[in-house]
Amino acid sequence: MKENKNERLFDLSSPFRGTGGMTERLLQFIWQFQYFNRTGLETSSGETVQIIFPGNYNTNQGPDFSDAKIKIGKTVWAGSVELHLKTSDWKKHNHQHDKNYQNVMLHVVWENDATADDTMVPVIELKDRVSKILLSRYENLMQAQGFIPCEKSIATVRSITWKAWKERVVVERLLRKSKNAETYLSQNNMHWEETFWWLLARNFGITINADAFEQVARSISVNLLAKHKNQLHQVEALLFGQAGLLEENFTEEYPKLLQREYNFLKKKYQLKKIYQPVHFLRMRPGNFPTIRLAQLAVLITESTHLFSKIKEGKDLKNIKQL
Repeated sequence: MKENKNERLFDLSSPFRGTGGMTERLLQFIWQFQYFNRTGLETSSGETVQIIFPGNYNTNQGPDFSDAKIKIGKTVWAGSVELHLKTSDWKKHNHQHDKNYQNVMLHVVWENDATADDTMVPVIELKDRVSKILLSRYENLMQAQGFIPCEKSIATVRSITWKAWKERVVVERLLRKSKNAETYLSQNNMHWEETFWWLLARNFGITINADAFEQVARSISVNLLAKHKNQLHQVEALLFGQAGLLEENFTEEYPKLLQREYNFLKKKYQLKKIYQPVHFLRMRPGNFPTIRLAQLAVLITESTHLFSKIKEGKDLKNIKQL
C-alpha cells in the first residue's frame, strides 16, 4: 500500500483521527516548526539527537522532509526525514523497497511501536514531547465553522501591518533567490555562465524535479554542452542519460540512438551518475520531465550567448521572447 500525500494534506479537515489524537499532517507541522521539547532528545536506541535543520517540507513523491541536517551521536548527517504516526507504518507503506527513501536518515514518529531490531533507520518518538495546549488550540481551529479557521482574526489586522508583511515577504524572497545565486557562484569559482546554466535547468524542473534537473546541469558543464550544441540528439542524450532516463530496454529507434550516443559520451567524458530521481507522479503531461528535458535541449541548441542576451534585455517581455 502506497501513501497518498494529497490525502495526508487534506487530513487537516478531520482533526484528531490519528493515534492518540494525532494526524500525520499535524505531526509534519510540529516537526517543521519544531514545536516540541528538544531537551535530551534521543533515538529509540539511546543515541543523542541534535536538530541543526529539520529540512524542507515535501508535498510530492518521496520523504516528508528533504535536505535536513541532523547530528546523531557524534556524526552530522545530511539527508531526508520521514514522519509516521507509528514506526510500523514504514513497512506498511513499503518504504524499505522504495529507492526514493534510501537517503532517509531519521524516522520521526508519534508513537514508537517497534523494537530496535525492527527499525530500518534511527527513530525518535514525539508523543511525550508536545504541549497539550498546542494540541488543544489545533483542535479548536479545526472545528471552527468558517471558510478558513482564522477568518475572524484576519479582520483585526491593521492595513499597515498587511502592507509591511507583504513588503517583507517580497524582500525575503529576493534575498533568498540572490543568496542561492551567490552560493552557486562560490561553488563554481565565480563562473556566471555556469551559474546561469544551473539555475536555468533547475527552473525547467518546475519545483518537483528542480533538484534533479539541477544535479543534471551540475554534471554537464556549459563547455561540454557547447561542444555538442549543434547536434540536438547529442544534447538530448546527455540530458536524458544523466537524468537516468536511458536505462530501459527500448524497442523504438530514436531512444536506442540516444542510448548509444549517451554510452559513448559518458565514457568519453567520464560522466558521473547522479542519484536524484526524476518524478512523474501527479503531473500534467506537459510538465513530465521527459518533455521538459527535450524543451531544454532545444533551447540549448537554438540559443547563442543566452546569458548575455538576458542581461542586455530591456524588459520582461523581451526576456520571455527568448
